[in-house]
Amino acid sequence: MKFDVVARTGHAPEAVFASKRRWLVVAAGAAVLAGAPQAWAQGAAGNWPAKPITFIVPQAPGGANDVIARAVAQGLENSLGQPVVVENRPGANGNLGTSQVARAAADGYTFLVTAQSAYTINPALYTTVPFDPLKDFTPIMQLAVAPYLLVVNPKFPAKNLDELVAYAKAHPGKVEYASAGNGTLNHLLGEMLKKQKKIELLHVPYKGASAAATDVVAGQLPMTFGSFPGVMPFVASGKLRVLGVASDKPTQLAPEIVPLGKDLAVTSWYGLFVPAGTPDAIVTRLHAAIAKVMATPAMAERLKGLGAEPVQSDPRSFKAGLPAELAYWKQVVQDSGAHID
Repeated sequence: MKFDVVARTGHAPEAVFASKRRWLVVAAGAAVLAGAPQAWAQGAAGNWPAKPITFIVPQAPGGANDVIARAVAQGLENSLGQPVVVENRPGANGNLGTSQVARAAADGYTFLVTAQSAYTINPALYTTVPFDPLKDFTPIMQLAVAPYLLVVNPKFPAKNLDELVAYAKAHPGKVEYASAGNGTLNHLLGEMLKKQKKIELLHVPYKGASAAATDVVAGQLPMTFGSFPGVMPFVASGKLRVLGVASDKPTQLAPEIVPLGKDLAVTSWYGLFVPAGTPDAIVTRLHAAIAKVMATPAMAERLKGLGAEPVQSDPRSFKAGLPAELAYWKQVVQDSGAHID
């Protein structure tokens, strides 16, 4: 049976074949355009890094997060063969620098190195923050954790947590605790202690953790929660007495310090992020390079000097834990009544 192209289509065979050729050319061109972003990303990742990298630290110079960022930057320079510049962008309790990275190009050249409090507590403290912690960033890894200690003036009668709770119940509303300010981690730890142990404590906010610890040393207030590097020198010199570490297990930094238990277990971490949309190949290579730096004995020793411990984590596990952590701190902040702006 003869197939009559003219009768069925109304066009001559040559016209039909020409039309098919045009369609194939258009389809091929569309396929090339559709694959262009992926090909570009793969090409960019293959050449990465081709220029200096910037670490944005949304806290002031000299703090633990800043020192950790600079230590990691130095190790990463040796690994990647490109300069890693650390820029401090403090302001609005960390919101300023964090939002700057959220708006940066997702090309693997701008990173956020931040403290846990600025990333997971700020969204609950402020009515609005200029970034979305779940949508605007790709987590790379936690770099280190720093334990918090419950400390008291040596003249305060409590020698351990149980004695503190008993004293507070015997003197309701009379025991004060110092913090670095409303909504800070040591403030929220005090509120958690009140809730878990059903005691009354009076919160006294200061402008910074150093001022809070100094007044506890001077006997102006009886107690505070402080970071390990911030208060341990006072403990070592006998100017403060430590009642426990805010953890459910001993810290490697001082195994002799008693853990306060799971109800007061708080992980204060320092983490690395890139803008959302950064090519997966860059994320993978970056994580491998930093994990290698963090695993060195020299880095562990340097962190120990800061009162911190190195952490080995991966992008998937870091990302998976963030929603629950954000929800947890939102509830803690609501319970405390803390609010900024």
